[in-house]
Amino acid sequence: MSEKRFTAYPLSEEIVRALNSLGFDTPTEVQSEVIPVALQKKDLVVKSQTGSGKTAAYGIPLCELVDWNENKPQALILTPTRELALQVNEDITNIGRFKRIKATPLFGKHPFHIQKAELKQRTHIVVGTPGRVLDHIERGTLSLERMAYLVIDEADEMLNMGFIEQVQSIIQALPRDRVTMLFSATFPEDVAQLSHQYMDNPAEIEIQASGITTATIEHAVIQVSEAGKLALLQDLLIVESPDSCIVFCRTQEHVDQLFREMADLGYPCDRIHGGMEQDERFEVMHAFRRGQFRYLIATDVAARGIDITDITHVINYDIPLEKESYVHRTGRTGRAGKTGKAITFITPRDGRRLADIEAYIGFTIPKVNAPSEEEVDRLRPDFEEKLHIGPELKKDKREQLNKQIMKLNFNGGKKKKLRAVDFVGTIAKLDGVTAEDIGIITILDFVTDVEILNGKGPLVLEMMKDTTIKGKLLKVRKGKK
Repeated sequence: MSEKRFTAYPLSEEIVRALNSLGFDTPTEVQSEVIPVALQKKDLVVKSQTGSGKTAAYGIPLCELVDWNENKPQALILTPTRELALQVNEDITNIGRFKRIKATPLFGKHPFHIQKAELKQRTHIVVGTPGRVLDHIERGTLSLERMAYLVIDEADEMLNMGFIEQVQSIIQALPRDRVTMLFSATFPEDVAQLSHQYMDNPAEIEIQASGITTATIEHAVIQVSEAGKLALLQDLLIVESPDSCIVFCRTQEHVDQLFREMADLGYPCDRIHGGMEQDERFEVMHAFRRGQFRYLIATDVAARGIDITDITHVINYDIPLEKESYVHRTGRTGRAGKTGKAITFITPRDGRRLADIEAYIGFTIPKVNAPSEEEVDRLRPDFEEKLHIGPELKKDKREQLNKQIMKLNFNGGKKKKLRAVDFVGTIAKLDGVTAEDIGIITILDFVTDVEILNGKGPLVLEMMKDTTIKGKLLKVRKGKK
């Protein structure tokens, strides 16, 4: 781990202040390798494990490099899933908070017209899934003329999910004079081909891990019949007593069934899969991040976009169909240098799949015995007491940052000829307020949202009730986060 600090890089005071607020102090290995190269605007190919801090590795330089005064998007980040797009968008917003960087997420199963309206605002960075991004490009609602940076995140998963043609179409539509950064946990031939075809002599960075999975994860397999899985899971949870655990199933139906069975047995659990509405999935992830329940039952869709540092256990209730999925699933634990356990249930039919996974990761996963009846009985009272106490809610650094922010909603916008500078100029002149206390400003036709930072929201709210903007006294109220 590098002992360098973020202050050692040529970063603006606003970016460093946001990193401090988020509790970022010392860069991870991938961040210390990537940030200096990215700040020099060089093409990059990065092979690095999931959980190594890749989002901040490209997010910090992007937030530094984009020009706040430019209205049209300057950077495009492609991700394979909606979850990851929302996660990255949130991270970019937090890193760029004090520079007032506006990031906009684009993904399917979300109203197109709402995204179109968002893109009419000043947008610095766009984060999206390939299908919806291409849709916006083809309909002319995403401006590309100022695009100077492209990030392809989780490139291997993007190709696994069949997005290669969409990704190529997007790349071909972008300006040729741009910086391209490609990040991938694994490096199949298709990813290598992508880098050769569309990148200009890229710098190659590989962050070594122990084999193909991180050294901080303890792996194990347990043999079980299909019918015996639920009983084994119950015994395992008693013996391992995880604080935060993801149980992976192969299909949505398996997830729903196991969720019902565990909920009926009184376990604090929830589920996530691709058949759920996006808002519901996002809510479940937020609750899991905060520690409102201990066990998340999920399909592989949840192996992406879960950036939670304290997941202690991953249990593969069903062995994954794709060997790459094993790496992505188990990579949900042992993140940010912490240790974790990955336990896989193996039925008599799973021998070939296990062999494929072991050949891929480069080591034999130790076979362990199911917990003994004596051990389960001995530990059951402690486990049941822990269940009754309930999980301890976690403090999310992002929430701490956001507590200092209040969004104010004004009943005037573009139709009243109002611009961001009008709001900044007026609010910054209020007693006890400076331009540094003003965050992202979103101006629509008839309303404007202004983020007030540093806990100054209530003060500005009161004073703006009697203060005109461009000679107009606007109604102002506390807006929704």
